Amino acid sequence: MSTPYDLPADTSKIKEFEWDDHYDFPRDLVGYGENSFDPKWPGGAKIAVSFVINYEEGAEHTVLNGDMHSETHLWEAPGGAPKIQERAVNIESEYDYGSRSGVWRLFRLFNKFNYKYTLYAVGKAIEDNPAVGLSSVKNGHDVASHAYRWIDYANMPPEQEKAYIKKEIETIAKICGEPPKGWYYGRLSSRSQTLVWEVYKEMGVSLLWDSDSYADDLPYWVDVPAEKNEKDPKGMLMIPYSYDCNDYKFNVPTGFGSPTHFYDHVKNAFDTLYEEGCEGSPKMMTIALHCRCIGKPGRFMALKRIVEYIASKENVWVATRTQIAEHFREKFPYEKGYLAPGVKRAEASNTINAWPAHKAAPV
Repeated sequence: MSTPYDLPADTSKIKEFEWDDHYDFPRDLVGYGENSFDPKWPGGAKIAVSFVINYEEGAEHTVLNGDMHSETHLWEAPGGAPKIQERAVNIESEYDYGSRSGVWRLFRLFNKFNYKYTLYAVGKAIEDNPAVGLSSVKNGHDVASHAYRWIDYANMPPEQEKAYIKKEIETIAKICGEPPKGWYYGRLSSRSQTLVWEVYKEMGVSLLWDSDSYADDLPYWVDVPAEKNEKDPKGMLMIPYSYDCNDYKFNVPTGFGSPTHFYDHVKNAFDTLYEEGCEGSPKMMTIALHCRCIGKPGRFMALKRIVEYIASKENVWVATRTQIAEHFREKFPYEKGYLAPGVKRAEASNTINAWPAHKAAPV
């Protein structure tokens, strides 16, 4: 299979991948399997719906933040090469729309319906506009971490990344009154999940969930490689995120062509998962939002229609990610080697062409 990326002409000099027992999490290609898993949502709900608002404005790549280039990601006219050491005023003002206008349009909608959202707050962003975090806390919403800067962390040295993680925890705690209980990077490095675990442990702060996974429609536990020698491992609860029902697809060529497309897609996803729940396999659904995307007036009405549609259905639990995590942790506490009690994890080990341990390898 060909790769779409540019590679050096002489690939023999590229260092082969080496598994890291401290940072690398094994893959699980099996999950809960054909019969799924009943999360026993409160009140017998058939589906748990999690609205997530990504608040990134002001924390993106820009020379004003000391970066070498401007942001080109997720705005109304994507593409083009980064402008090195030059302000991209048009992109900056596009992001500013989210923080000045779009965010409050979203907040008013959810407060009107008394639907609690999770705010994925980038630390630098709420430092520049603390009212966003304060309003969320005041109205009983969940403020989680979206890292201190909304940038790529792939090539950042571990100690620098740990310093950013600590600064993010301290920033949210200072502005919102308590540290974030959950974490979502989005643009993480291969070390990020373990580094988050390490910093929370070193600071004595509880990490209830992590969302840097797109692997399932249900929460699940993973073993933390760095805990392998711990006498009392705690594991990490994954609350999967979604690029599927995500308004960022307004800003990519293969995404939503109109607000109607967004509404139809999200409604279809809800109907499918709701039906599965009614048939005995309740699921979780994430609806991911960005202030500068769905916060635009022409798109906003599609979101309003979705909220109204969900409100018309019975046995729906609209919950924050922390509420979902607290429920799952209480009902299904961590057991090493298990996705949930009674459901053993089928990990593909750190070898090439690995085969899940619960199946016989093909002859």
